[in-house]
Amino acid sequence: MLVASSIGLSRFLETETPAVSLALDPLNVDALIGEITADLNDTSNAPDLFDALLDKAESALRFDLADARLYSLIGEIKYRQGKKDQAYEFFDQARKLSKTEIHALQRSIGRSIETGDLSKAVGEIDILLRRWPDQFPAIAEGLPTILLNPDGYQAVLAAIRGAAPWRANLLVTLAKTPEGLDFANRLLLDLTGTSAPPNRSELSYVINGNIRQKEYEQAYRLFLFSLSDQERKLGGYIFNSTFEPVSSGKPFDWQVGDQSGLEVTFVSSQDAVEGEGGATVRFLNTPVKNTALQQYIELPPGSYKISLAASARNLKLPKELFWSIRCVGPAGETARFNIPEGTYNRQALSQDFSVGPAGCPMQLLKLETAAIAESWRFRYVGTLIMHKLSIERLSS
Repeated sequence: MLVASSIGLSRFLETETPAVSLALDPLNVDALIGEITADLNDTSNAPDLFDALLDKAESALRFDLADARLYSLIGEIKYRQGKKDQAYEFFDQARKLSKTEIHALQRSIGRSIETGDLSKAVGEIDILLRRWPDQFPAIAEGLPTILLNPDGYQAVLAAIRGAAPWRANLLVTLAKTPEGLDFANRLLLDLTGTSAPPNRSELSYVINGNIRQKEYEQAYRLFLFSLSDQERKLGGYIFNSTFEPVSSGKPFDWQVGDQSGLEVTFVSSQDAVEGEGGATVRFLNTPVKNTALQQYIELPPGSYKISLAASARNLKLPKELFWSIRCVGPAGETARFNIPEGTYNRQALSQDFSVGPAGCPMQLLKLETAAIAESWRFRYVGTLIMHKLSIERLSS
């Protein structure tokens, strides 16, 4: 009973205090691995400690020849002693026993990259991240180097086409830097038309990444390229100008703001009752501040007309309700198009505006109010139905 109790207590202590655990049960391999690993990670330890650690690990191996972690640990000690050929023999043996032994995998990935065998490196990365997904941040640093190489790029493309679970992490990470963004754009374009095309979230990540890096033209091209045949029918200077209920979630499509003072619904023109298809904005007799709807657009320099066909029911606007077109960047507001109060049916409204030759490569179209504070003195009431909102270019 005393022996059994000691073993049980040893197991309990092996993670936090491996030395105490080993004193209770000298054959506790988990505790031994924990102690040796801690000593290897302690930078204050002298290099001559490696021989003693190696003796401990080799002694344990005699009692447990099938533990891949021990082979990996011996390999790491020999690696740090400069005996790399011997080290990789142990790493290889560890992987024969366990394909997902984490440390042997990490060292093997490093060796494959060093020797230029990038296809093998990507295969090992895939194995590692399927078993240890939390290791992605450590792997991410080396991915641009792999992607720079044509063989490495093709290996990564093949992996993410094969439903690698780290695909989304890869694209999100690449979209955060200018260098990675080029690869993210290319990967999405290469995935388009395959059996594993980009999904909406992946496209949104990368399109937004282009916008953050001020690569506006590339962002818009990627959006256009990603449209399905059905979505292409909704194209124009304003995408989905009739507010069909087919949101893709991408920045150049309609984005509905999180606003407690109103409700926004899209109704198909084919399904609408009495021709009331479009975007219905119902105000809830409360203050309304900021944006209800928005969409990024890309208008080249020139003269334009924005037109709205709208109906309203008892619409009361204590402060202005308007569509604004603002340059993304320092240039500011290009146009403001006010919506009238009252009750009306399919009223046609329009306004001319222009986009200057510089400083306005992309615009943000927004439906917003002029309220600057959520005061209950300024409560918005009624219903606005926008049947169609369009922009056309005027001849010069």
